[in-house]
Amino acid sequence: MLSRSSLFCLATAVFQVIVFPSSDAIGKPPKPIRNVILIVSDDLKASVLGCYGDQVCRTPHLDHLASRGTVFERAYCQGTWCAPSRTSFMHSRYRDSENITLGEQLRQHQASSIRVGKIFHMRVPGDIIAGTDGPDIAACWTRRYNAPGPEAHTPGEYACLNLNIVTDDLFGRQSTRMPHRMFVSVKTTTDGTEQADYKATTKAIEILQEDHRSPFFLAVGLVRPHYPMVAPNDYFHPYGIERIEMPGNWHDDTSDIPKIGLAGTHNDRNPIGDYPDNQKRMWSAYYASVSFMDHQVGRLLTALERSRYATDTAVIFTSDHGYHLGEHGLWQKSNLHEEVVRVPLIASVPGVPAGRSDSLVELVDLYPTVCDLMNVPVPDAAQGTSLLPVIEDQDHELRPDALSLHKGASLRTPRWHYIRYQDGSEELYQMEADPSELTNLADDESMTKVLADLRERLDERLENDAHLIDRNTQR
Repeated sequence: MLSRSSLFCLATAVFQVIVFPSSDAIGKPPKPIRNVILIVSDDLKASVLGCYGDQVCRTPHLDHLASRGTVFERAYCQGTWCAPSRTSFMHSRYRDSENITLGEQLRQHQASSIRVGKIFHMRVPGDIIAGTDGPDIAACWTRRYNAPGPEAHTPGEYACLNLNIVTDDLFGRQSTRMPHRMFVSVKTTTDGTEQADYKATTKAIEILQEDHRSPFFLAVGLVRPHYPMVAPNDYFHPYGIERIEMPGNWHDDTSDIPKIGLAGTHNDRNPIGDYPDNQKRMWSAYYASVSFMDHQVGRLLTALERSRYATDTAVIFTSDHGYHLGEHGLWQKSNLHEEVVRVPLIASVPGVPAGRSDSLVELVDLYPTVCDLMNVPVPDAAQGTSLLPVIEDQDHELRPDALSLHKGASLRTPRWHYIRYQDGSEELYQMEADPSELTNLADDESMTKVLADLRERLDERLENDAHLIDRNTQR
């Protein structure tokens, strides 16, 4: 009979979020790993999670995972909005799809590949309301399930914060393809069970209760905190605007940012700039929807702990990209600044010690990592690198820099963030001294040598992947 301490260790081990294969070079977990669960949040910036340092947002389940897994402090997306990012990490390609999908590769090696919710791109809220697939790739999956939800049409207090509209009326709400939908929140009068993320989690739990004869890859896509930021009213209570402290550069910090480097939505061009308190309410709604998403993660991991797969299943948690919430006076995504390109990434293995890593990693690394975990070969066309050496040794450096692409290219090193746009304009930030990217040093004469080195490094990255070279990224 197992001792009480042994049972406790067995129970807590499953709250870790990535797994090692049985390899002497990497180290053997207590049992061979057969399965991987990939949880993908939507529009989630790393810095709002408690485990990444936020003192306001309540994310107990992800924080618990982080305390038992490997937390990647410097993980970066390759695409800066949903479609290119998800295409990138599901093919392990920086910009194209010239590789078999991750699910197809696993299926060709006797594993099942199951999707619940949004993994490849879906329009939010459009495809969520309709329950449709979006541009999903059917061949990636053995089975796939959509999770429809009412989104902004959920009963409760609706707010369109950039227009300063607050109402309980269900008529006239900003929704699919409407111009102000990104500033919508709903404090629902429901318990949340009608929401897409609750339904997706419930279906994933059902799948964990099945008898799986072959190894499985279970990809669970949660749409929050993507707009509309919908959550039951109780999730909003901890986040009154008196608790919200806006970023230090929220008034206007765009004078030294090239025009091409501005987000499509910013305070000078959108009515949200006229409502400082509503900007705080945007943070409150974002926090509420993050907490609601975190609760679904907790439900799923509790189900895993209670399942027969607890000790041989790996879990990976990440997001497709980050998000602007007023930093520099900017909003949303499709931008190369740190708030957008940096993503949360937590990885854990049953029985493998936890830790935190400053290694620079990229979302293209997810594909080879999952393949390694499930003892499946990595296709030659994959451009990522397995994260397993970092999980084994958090001091291991996987690569010297991280690349992101949007109207040009971003190169993130441990010390510098260099951005070069398709029109040749540049940004440069010393991230240790200026983590909020307040001062663009690209025109500073003392930075001539630094800029020359970073230009050369970026050229090398792009030249190593010839398909990335075009007039949009060359000086």
